[in-house]
Amino acid sequence: MMMNKRLIAMCDESKKYMGLTILCSWVGIVCNIVIVWLIGQLINRMVEGEALNMTGGSIGEALSSYPLIGPISLATGMIVVMIALVVKWVSHYLYGCYSYQASANARTTLRRLIYQKLLRLGMAYQQVEKTSGIVQLSIEGVEQLEIYFGKYIPQFFYSLLAPITLFVCLSFISFKAALVFMLGVPLIPLSIVAIMKVAKRILKAYWNNYANLGETFLENLQGLTTLKVYNQDERKHQEMNEEAEGFRQITMKVLSMQLNSINVMDLIAFGGSAIGTIVALYEFKRGMLQVGDLIVIILLSSEFFIPLRLLGSYFHIAMNGMAASDRIFALLDAPEEEEGALEMMPSSPQTVIQLSHLNFSYDGERQVLQDISLDLKSGGLTAIVGESGSGKSTIASLLLAQRRVANGSILINNLPLSDVRKEELYRYVSLVSAHSHIFKGTIRENLLMAREGVTTDEMMQALRTARLESFVMQLPQGLDTEVSDNGSSLSGGQKQRLALARVILADRPVIIFDEATSNIDVESEEAIWESIYELAKQKTVLVISHRLASVKEAKVIYVLNEGQLVESGTHHELMHRGGHYTRMVEKQHQLESMREVSR
Repeated sequence: MMMNKRLIAMCDESKKYMGLTILCSWVGIVCNIVIVWLIGQLINRMVEGEALNMTGGSIGEALSSYPLIGPISLATGMIVVMIALVVKWVSHYLYGCYSYQASANARTTLRRLIYQKLLRLGMAYQQVEKTSGIVQLSIEGVEQLEIYFGKYIPQFFYSLLAPITLFVCLSFISFKAALVFMLGVPLIPLSIVAIMKVAKRILKAYWNNYANLGETFLENLQGLTTLKVYNQDERKHQEMNEEAEGFRQITMKVLSMQLNSINVMDLIAFGGSAIGTIVALYEFKRGMLQVGDLIVIILLSSEFFIPLRLLGSYFHIAMNGMAASDRIFALLDAPEEEEGALEMMPSSPQTVIQLSHLNFSYDGERQVLQDISLDLKSGGLTAIVGESGSGKSTIASLLLAQRRVANGSILINNLPLSDVRKEELYRYVSLVSAHSHIFKGTIRENLLMAREGVTTDEMMQALRTARLESFVMQLPQGLDTEVSDNGSSLSGGQKQRLALARVILADRPVIIFDEATSNIDVESEEAIWESIYELAKQKTVLVISHRLASVKEAKVIYVLNEGQLVESGTHHELMHRGGHYTRMVEKQHQLESMREVSR
């Protein structure tokens, strides 16, 4: 019943702790049986009116009906009770420890598997699950499985052991009452199975609503400035209210289902306990049971049903976790592009990348790139230009193996890119884009990401090359200055120059600049271009840029138009031809002139 073999197999380290949790629970109920049984025998002696001897009075006659138990003294019985109480307390304490370990290991394992899957998927993960959904799965979804591993599974097996243990013990007192209790036990799991059919559908809708609400909230938060500028914040606010109301309604359905199912389980548990107790009372009336035996049955009757009743309460929370696990499996089962097996790329005095008759489509229908052939060599800047949507950035994603080539080939030092492991590829190729991420922490910590063991002098040299040294030196804490999330405490130009310094420290043979100077101030743009041309003297540098004036000095310029390579050559050669590149330059010059006039 709701035992996901795959989920348990994935979290193999948790099995040991779950087993120990079950053992602690079982030891606890054995202690309960011992304590209640000894109390029952004491009551029998009191009712019989026998004198109690604190040091050695035998209660053997009172125990004569129990062939497995020998005569013991009252003092010995009290010592046994005290020992049982201590053992029960220790088992309860260990239960909490092992339960935590079981869930903690499971959570760590699942989060590690999700993270490793995201690394393998790369940027393609967004085709499987949106970022907000992955955040919810990794945090809330995995947390929901805490109850499943730490409570539900141990309770499931304990719920099987406890009634059997109680039946064996109580059958020596009253076989009929024990049998009635035992027959009533399966009714609770049957009710849980019936409820599960309804719960699965409701919880699936709950998680879908939850993910959609999270996605909407994240989108509105990221675009808050835009919404304010266009006075659309109130409209989005109303839309979010409607989604939130839908989430509230589905949440109430989940709570209502849980409450109703608890009532059903309570009815079965109390009803079964009552029927078994009535049977025992009938036997007591006929003189088949002593009063102490009757009290033992009454006190232990609930123990038949409490484990399953508790299992039912864990069931609803665990069911929520199972709904989340379905989405986790969907992510983990997402198809991955086959990765090359080559561990080391051949060394070469210069890194040469060749694109030959390259074709690519995102949806399998519209061709984004058509028959593209070009070469990237070190010792000079190579540029790819074109209007928006011409396929420039698609080439960058293909070079970084973020997308797979449909037809054609990409060779790096005469080796097919598809044969190279991504980890090995990233030792050769680095990227500076318009969205290069700056992490929360110090400037030093952001630079250390490029390469371990980087010295302060090397950092300062990289900052000097990136034209950021003077800015960092003016800061009170220098390299140890804290920067906010995504570098929000820095200007756009400073963020890009810091990202450039990080790439310089990485010292990769190939550097791709994908619109690295867009949306930054003119001064920063000029500084970055100076650094790019300096790097291009020693490395294979590819620049994808919308500003044609900045790539005039490129060794070769490739011009794309609607996914096709229409021209290539130097700036002067292309201008002399008077083709598509010339028209782009003239159009851009006119726009810049209009901007100057408007100022």
